[in-house]
Amino acid sequence: MPYRVHLFSLRIAHAFRETCLSGEYNLLQLRKDLLAGLSVGIIAIPLAMALAIASGVAPQHGLYTAIIGGFVIALCGGSRLSISGPTAAFIVLLVPITSQYGLVGLLLTTFVAGVILVMMAILRLGRFIEYIPESVVLGFTCGIALVIAILQVKDVLGLPLASLPDEFIHKIPVLVTALPDVHWPSLLVAAVTLFIMIVWPRLRLPLPGHLPALVVASVLAFAMHQAGFATDTIGSRFSYALADGTVGMGIPAAIPTFQWPWQHADKVWQALTFDWQLVRSLLPAAFAIAMLGAIESLLCAVVLDGMSGQRHSANSELLGQGIGNMIVPFFGGITATAALARSAANVRAGAVSPLSAMFHSATVFAALLMLTDLLNFVPMAAMAALLLVVAWNMSEAHKAIHLVKTAPRADIWVFLTCFLLTVALDMVIAITAGILLAAMLFVKDIAEMTKITDITQSKRLVNSPLPDGWSVFKINGPLFFAAADRIFAELSTLCEDHKGFVLYLDGVTILDAGGLAALNKLISQCQRKQTQIYIADLQFQPLRALAKAGVKPIAGVLTFYSSLADALDNLADIKRMDSALPELNKI
Repeated sequence: MPYRVHLFSLRIAHAFRETCLSGEYNLLQLRKDLLAGLSVGIIAIPLAMALAIASGVAPQHGLYTAIIGGFVIALCGGSRLSISGPTAAFIVLLVPITSQYGLVGLLLTTFVAGVILVMMAILRLGRFIEYIPESVVLGFTCGIALVIAILQVKDVLGLPLASLPDEFIHKIPVLVTALPDVHWPSLLVAAVTLFIMIVWPRLRLPLPGHLPALVVASVLAFAMHQAGFATDTIGSRFSYALADGTVGMGIPAAIPTFQWPWQHADKVWQALTFDWQLVRSLLPAAFAIAMLGAIESLLCAVVLDGMSGQRHSANSELLGQGIGNMIVPFFGGITATAALARSAANVRAGAVSPLSAMFHSATVFAALLMLTDLLNFVPMAAMAALLLVVAWNMSEAHKAIHLVKTAPRADIWVFLTCFLLTVALDMVIAITAGILLAAMLFVKDIAEMTKITDITQSKRLVNSPLPDGWSVFKINGPLFFAAADRIFAELSTLCEDHKGFVLYLDGVTILDAGGLAALNKLISQCQRKQTQIYIADLQFQPLRALAKAGVKPIAGVLTFYSSLADALDNLADIKRMDSALPELNKI
């Protein structure tokens, strides 16, 4: 795709067309996608369940999201390697909705958020992702990676903790306090899993290390269980309720079926009335979900572009995310977006097209139908170890270290701000603060680049003496709100006792409203002091800005010249007249 076209293009199934329908897709690539999809699908199963439970709904709703949302978004979206499903970032938004409006309210909110995402795609808002600097992206991804890693410590060590506090700063003391209770069988399973995943790539086998690591870890955990050393598994950790009221352990075997969102059995729904007032009350939450989904999915696509060397279509990805979130509530799924950890695992596993995400959804679906009993034996310590590796790969620590060592100080501050806020507070706050800080520091740097120089003695530019009380000043850089006041205040000081001065503006490319206001203030001061201003060599944009603002020559105060030479010629005439005046007085 030509440069920058990916920022403006919009078509359904963009990524699928670019890869699978391009005529270059072959059986080897299909095999890579299949293996990657299987690998990520196995990782996604416990994550989808846990995230659904954390959002206040039953675990099967998270699985339905991975199956339906993951498949539809991969088919309709614009990012080749993104894996979509429930993500941890949404928990803080979904829990209040679930507690107030129940599952039905959450499904309706998800649908409205999907509509908003489609509207964003139609308005081509995806192109604004190019304004997010790399320091923000790296800070965000490193922060998320650290949060994911810390969340896995409990399962890696088998600590007897029912849950962890919500705030990161409170998680660390709780984990440290529980360290004496390390469960060595869980730690052994996690260590074996990590060892296999680290060593496996050196064997240069086509099978990704995730699968053999899980198989070996499951066999080891089963053997230790038989010997009396039980470890926590998917089957022992999660539970679900069936329609007949019975409760089962592990992964539910219920498959997603089409159902109107408001037909889901929900006690809270009985107290709700489906009307415009309900929709209006859900709109703010839907807008927040859409904004967060857009940011997370597009940032995920940017990170994947850096990992894979490919380019995504931002607007097409928003379109796919919107369509997926509009469809998934009709199958009992909750909010879906691109998941950084799973998407990074997808890339590391060798995926080449959106088919890997579809295979990931198919793997979750097949597990519900056929493999629930086997998958229930997968130890949570092994899954936590897998996520540790995913977090490390996603963090791109080498890029972060290189940025800290080589980048300007402003970029380092942006990176650290975004990283710390992602860890301590929330990624939306972190991204917003990072972008604002980056923008402010950028404005500061650009403003400092604008300089004013006295070139009166420059023989190259001023080749003839000036009349007494005159100087020539050259301004280089944009005259915008952050620089204009300083430049013109400095100029006013330099010309305190001058009869007049020439402003050489060939180096000024931008003149905004702040620059116009500062210039008008300078003109008023000169008019009061009877100081003349010659403005020479205006570029197109400043000239257009002055014309649009109605700034015109003022006799005896303000004069415009097309070039510096014309202004200097006029001053030469004035000097000659001043020199001839004493002789005329003698006559």
